[in-house]
Amino acid sequence: MIDFRYHIVSIVAVFLALAIGIVFGSTALRGPLLTTLNNTSASWKSAYENANSQLGTANQLAGADDAFIQSIEGSYLSGKLTGQRIVIFTEPGESTAVVSGITKAAQDAGATVVAQVSLTSKFFDTSDSTEAALSTINSSIAQTSGIQLDSGVADYQQATAQVLASQLLVKATAGTSAASTAGWTASEASTALADYQQNDYLTVTGSPMTEPGTLAVVVTTNNTLADGTSDPLAQVLAPFVSGLDLTTSTVVAGAAATSGSGSPMALLRQSGSAITSKVSTIDDADTTRGQIAVVEALYSEINGGTAGSWGINSNDNYPIITATTPAAPTPSATATKKKSGK
Repeated sequence: MIDFRYHIVSIVAVFLALAIGIVFGSTALRGPLLTTLNNTSASWKSAYENANSQLGTANQLAGADDAFIQSIEGSYLSGKLTGQRIVIFTEPGESTAVVSGITKAAQDAGATVVAQVSLTSKFFDTSDSTEAALSTINSSIAQTSGIQLDSGVADYQQATAQVLASQLLVKATAGTSAASTAGWTASEASTALADYQQNDYLTVTGSPMTEPGTLAVVVTTNNTLADGTSDPLAQVLAPFVSGLDLTTSTVVAGAAATSGSGSPMALLRQSGSAITSKVSTIDDADTTRGQIAVVEALYSEINGGTAGSWGINSNDNYPIITATTPAAPTPSATATKKKSGK
């Protein structure tokens, strides 16, 4: 008869056999297992060191390329935007590297940055109270200055862009002479900016404008909201840029790290967005290459070219190089005679 002690003995025997199997199995496999692990570790280490070496080489090449591009930037861009005047508009948290780089590239191309208009977070507030106040300012300035706002505009920020463009910009013309300043007054531009500044919608950097801008560059950013809601900057960028583009050629630029999926620029570039056929976007304007592309995009648009999207997060190529052809040397009127030696 099988009693309780039999079950106890059976269970103990099973666990004893399991323990003996583990001991003997681990002892028998220890050598081959350690050898395999060591070989795998060595292989991974070698692969890591190889990849690290390739990364170092790639960084050196990238650094050399950037240094070379910087060395030829001035001579390459020279004369492309001679006489043009640029107004730079920035979103909150803009990259100083992008702004300073674009400013330098514009100067190398012969242009002048006549103002930097920094839009504040309040400008991107889409609450009813904020937009109502903004609408009142827009209407007041438009009425005083005789600005005809588009009747179909539903975004108050787009209406603001139209007002700012009317007061700060004139349409660029091709060639070495910028557009005429006829009909533009510095006092009206100053008054318009003051109205928006006093209500904390924007700030202005630089000396008071003495001439209107002929080109616009909008420096965008990417503010990720903790609650996961839509970034107001992304929602407002397209209407604002559309308003500026009604007056003159406009380019949107941003840093590479803030131009990826979900960013205002990415939303602007979405398929079906009508503005992408009118306004060029450059998403790596924190590099010399991207800053050159900003100038090339402006140069292309004022000379009848089409808009494009360029950078590391774009499917387009960089603007076609449009180097200026040097003038052919003029032959001397009289040939130099050799002495006969007699």
